Amino acid sequence: MTPVDLALFDLDHTLLDGDSDSLWGRYLVRQGVLDHDEYRHANAHYHAQYLSGELDIHEFLAFGLGPLTQHPLETLLAWRAQFVQDCILPRIPAASRELLARHAGHTRIIITATNSFVTAPIAAEFGVEQLIATEPEVVDGRYTGRVAGTPCFREGKVTKLQTWLEERGLMAGETWFYSDSHNDLPLLERVTHPTAVNPDETLARVARERHWPVMRLKLEAPAALSKTG
Repeated sequence: MTPVDLALFDLDHTLLDGDSDSLWGRYLVRQGVLDHDEYRHANAHYHAQYLSGELDIHEFLAFGLGPLTQHPLETLLAWRAQFVQDCILPRIPAASRELLARHAGHTRIIITATNSFVTAPIAAEFGVEQLIATEPEVVDGRYTGRVAGTPCFREGKVTKLQTWLEERGLMAGETWFYSDSHNDLPLLERVTHPTAVNPDETLARVARERHWPVMRLKLEAPAALSKTG
C-alpha cells in the first residue's frame, strides 16, 4: 500500500454556497418536470430529517433519483449543462477555489452524498478530478432510480473512501476533511485535520468542544479561518 495525503471536501454548503441536490430539484420545477408544491413539500420534509440526523437515506435517494428515470439521457444531459451554468456557477465562492488551491500538492477529493449525475460536472468546474459520490444505478443506458452500492452518506462516506483507496493500492497518510454537517462526523473523526465549514448547530458545538478549526466560505464574504475554543 502506498501512502497518500488526502484533502477531502464535502460539496453542499461547504465548497458550494447552497445545496446542489435542492438546486437541481428547483431547476426541474422551473422546467416543468416536477410539480412545484409536491417537490417543495417533500424537500422540506427530507431537509428537516437531514438536519435532525434522522434522514432515511434510501427513501430520500428514491425521491431524488426519480426524475432521472423518466427522461432520455440526452435530455437529462442538456438540462444538467444549463443547470450548472445558471444555478451552480453563481454559487461558487472565490474562497472555495482559494481553499482548493492550498491543497494543490495533495490528492483532492470531493466526497458528497449527492448523486454523481448532479455532482460530476460541479467537481470538474472546481478542477477536482476525484469524486466520491452516491452512484445512481444504470441499466441498459437508463437510470433505474436505485443506488449502485453504498450511499455516500454518514458512515457510507468512510466505507466508500476506504474502498476507493483499496482499489488503487493506496492508504491514507495525512488527511484533511472540510464539511458543514454533523452527518459527516463519522469521517471528520477519522481524519488528522477536521475542519468545520459553515457548520450547522450540532457540528459547531462539536467543533468548539474538540477545538477544531472553523471556516466560513460564503459568497458575501472572504473565508475566515480561526481556532475555536
